[in-house]
Amino acid sequence: MTQSINQLLHQTSLSQVPQGLLADLSVNETPLIMHPLSAGFPSPAADYAADGLDLNSYLIQNKPATFMFTVRGESMIVAGIHHDDKVVVDRALKPKHKDIVVAVVNGEYTIKRLYKYKGLIELRPENPDYPNITFSEGHELQIWGVVIGVVRRYSSSSSRV
Repeated sequence: MTQSINQLLHQTSLSQVPQGLLADLSVNETPLIMHPLSAGFPSPAADYAADGLDLNSYLIQNKPATFMFTVRGESMIVAGIHHDDKVVVDRALKPKHKDIVVAVVNGEYTIKRLYKYKGLIELRPENPDYPNITFSEGHELQIWGVVIGVVRRYSSSSSRV
């Protein structure tokens, strides 16, 4: 029995690269696995399909008005935006109540959730350790743009195959 398992292992080629991923993708496209990714229990019976995803097309609807910022600080961690994340900001969108926005407050850039209610405007962090930013006479507020995406790179000590 042990010998037949060893023979099978030597005859079987294992690869971490799903078949079909390297097909004709443009330079800007990243392979996209179409199979839903379960955050609960894995589904061992499901197959996958591969397609290409251009992250620029996925994240950017209006290229001339879209910018990326690097986030500094932890005031938006409950919203899933962490220190060193890159946020994609569209300046052409009209900011709405509860949008996450990049704002300029008294000459300083900040990222917060916009609250507009009964004439009151606040910028609220998504971390209870930080205070809301309220506005009174003499304060300057400019909504610079609306956040439409987040990009995060995880550090890894894994080596390439």
